[in-house]
Amino acid sequence: MRYLHTMIRVGDLEAALDFFCAKLGLIEMHRYDNEAGRFTLVFLAAPDDVELAVERKAPMVELTHNWDERTYTGGRNFGHLAYRVKNIYATCQKLMDAGVVINRPPRDGHMAFVRSPDGISIELLQEGERLPPQEPWASMGNTGSW
Repeated sequence: MRYLHTMIRVGDLEAALDFFCAKLGLIEMHRYDNEAGRFTLVFLAAPDDVELAVERKAPMVELTHNWDERTYTGGRNFGHLAYRVKNIYATCQKLMDAGVVINRPPRDGHMAFVRSPDGISIELLQEGERLPPQEPWASMGNTGSW
């Protein structure tokens, strides 16, 4: 058995792609528009997984946009997506500079949480050992839920 993808429904495909691609850094690998079913599927890979994703050997995120639906609730009901990052502080700073709220800052140099425009919880984990505590993260409080 191999993990293939996580599917999440998004109300505004452009806002979701802005978050996941422009801000978080994922790469669009495949797109499928179904006129009869009135939906679009977009598959995204993490930058370090692109080579494997071309051969569909890496897990991906599937954004499902149902053209006639705009609002979904309970985005957290499935859990969260998780990505390992090379530098948790640099990643969080880049996201924050792009207007993304850091719901659970990386106070421990290891873990942070943010949310997509549709309320999907995204966990960011430091690759390798925890980084030493660093400001402003070490004293930053949580914002909202994660």
